[in-house]
Amino acid sequence: MSDDHVRMTLAEVRDYARATLTRVGLSPAHVAAVAETMVAGERDGCGAHGLYRLLVAAHSVASGVVVPDAVPVASRLKPGLVRVDGGGGFAQLAFETGRPLLVEAARAGGIAALALNDVVHFAALWPEIEALVDDGLVALAFTPSHAWVAPAGGTKSLFGTNPIAFGWPRPGGTPFVFDFATSMVARGEIELHRRAGQRIPTDWGHAPDGGDTDDAATVLAGAMRTFGGHKGSALATMVELVAGPLIGDLTSAESLAADAGRKGSPIGGELILAIDPAGFLGDAAAGHLARAEAVFAGIEGQGARLPGSRRHAARAVSLRDGVLIPRQLIADIDAVT
Repeated sequence: MSDDHVRMTLAEVRDYARATLTRVGLSPAHVAAVAETMVAGERDGCGAHGLYRLLVAAHSVASGVVVPDAVPVASRLKPGLVRVDGGGGFAQLAFETGRPLLVEAARAGGIAALALNDVVHFAALWPEIEALVDDGLVALAFTPSHAWVAPAGGTKSLFGTNPIAFGWPRPGGTPFVFDFATSMVARGEIELHRRAGQRIPTDWGHAPDGGDTDDAATVLAGAMRTFGGHKGSALATMVELVAGPLIGDLTSAESLAADAGRKGSPIGGELILAIDPAGFLGDAAAGHLARAEAVFAGIEGQGARLPGSRRHAARAVSLRDGVLIPRQLIADIDAVT
């Protein structure tokens, strides 16, 4: 370990996150829910979604973007449709409020949807998806963000990073869970490069004038790019629609407008779909899930990496050895009041 880093156990990460979130004014219920996503980020080697997000959350509280003591309210719109009004609070507690109803609805009807409305979202989607997969469900999630990303062929921000996540339960093994932004890279990754003074690939974004740049701060002031050109742009459009107007919530452009220059986390909604394999397959579900293992074996058998496997490998190490946190990051967090 270098002098530039501090080694922490995951329990210490949790305690530190909870203490900081409490200090900046979050209510106890939000503290518990929000801290767990940061622990998960550090545990799985995703530093952009770990303790760094304490700075993001603290700013959203201080700037009035988030309601720190919001109490989410869940309702069943239809047998298979669940809605949680987050009341302007962070999305994590809204999800925890709606999750039991979503699971119940999916098991009863085979498939169900959960809409989180009026929430502030700054975290990865995979912790939510993995929780549903642990309940034996196949799950998908979508959420817009702020308008930081230009459509393919353009250079002006319109989309959010608009992540998509998917999870599949695996008998006797780690679940298959992927989560990726429809942008070339997560915005937090660009911010970490800016903090470290590191250059970035020129295909990550545009300068404000539309030109190429390898400077992280310049891209943050300009526009990010979608991954895969027009294909990523199409997926980003889909996310805008299904997690915006479809559930009666904000698009990324509307979220940025609602932020009104406070530079807080995205404001809006999230759509989560959950499917119970037994709803389609009945008693045959276990056998068909076992058949699916041939797909995973076919990927790994030729030396290809199964999406999500890096996180599980990092998890095994962090559970044993803890994690390394940049000392400067700790200093920056400690300076937040």
